[in-house]
Amino acid sequence: MDYQVLIALALSLVGGLSTSIGALFVILNPTPNLKMLGLLQGFAAGLMLSMSFLDLAHNAINSIGFLKANLWFFVGVIFFAVIANFIPEPTLAPVSDGKNKKKDQDDGGKDIMKKHRRQVLYSGIVTAIGISLHNFPEGMAVFLGSMKGLRVGLNLALAISLHNIPEGVAVALPVYFATQSKWQAFKLATLSGFAEPLGVIIVAYLFPSSLNPEILEGLLGSVGGVMAFLTLHEMLPLAFDYAGQKQAIKAVFLGMAFMSASLYFLEISLPAEMSL
Repeated sequence: MDYQVLIALALSLVGGLSTSIGALFVILNPTPNLKMLGLLQGFAAGLMLSMSFLDLAHNAINSIGFLKANLWFFVGVIFFAVIANFIPEPTLAPVSDGKNKKKDQDDGGKDIMKKHRRQVLYSGIVTAIGISLHNFPEGMAVFLGSMKGLRVGLNLALAISLHNIPEGVAVALPVYFATQSKWQAFKLATLSGFAEPLGVIIVAYLFPSSLNPEILEGLLGSVGGVMAFLTLHEMLPLAFDYAGQKQAIKAVFLGMAFMSASLYFLEISLPAEMSL
């Protein structure tokens, strides 16, 4: 394997595995109540919306024009809307905890909590999918940056690492709440970060060097459409249900502001001729 590819792969692993740090913040703290979960779901929804509209779709518009970018964007929306109809709602094994059994003697109460946990687990899974899709082009960027020099690659990997920590929180939190399993929460958050080294491998070995940049930008615009659909269809309704509309909206805008600042610092780490 080429030395530069190995360097890029190592740097992308550092960036991608930062989602594990976010997961550690979740699993080292007590399981949050529903209101806190709703606020954090709103925050995660803000992260996803900012990635979708202010990063992926915005870059596609600048690169291939308004009409083509919008067509690609809505291809992503329609594609995942169709896919979502065939994704079954996950089922959970009952939690065998003595204290929980005493508290949940009433069957209706148990059914409501089970429904909550199913909804939250599904939200965590689709968040992991969306963040994995977002991390994939970051792996591409790390590879291209490393080709320009170790300093550029290191700066970019550091910026992406900081950028990925809240993404790990966004994935791990709903999974931990739903399954009560620290390992499942940590595992899914970590796996979502592996999209970055996968991006390095695909760019280095599978994509032709003459890959049409217009097609690539269009595909990334479609990723933005997928993420927007996931957020509005799954995450935002949960945030409204658990935290209330006013509080959830505040959390959404806080998440958008955080991701916008993160994207800005990521952008200034890149040389002028590159962009995510």
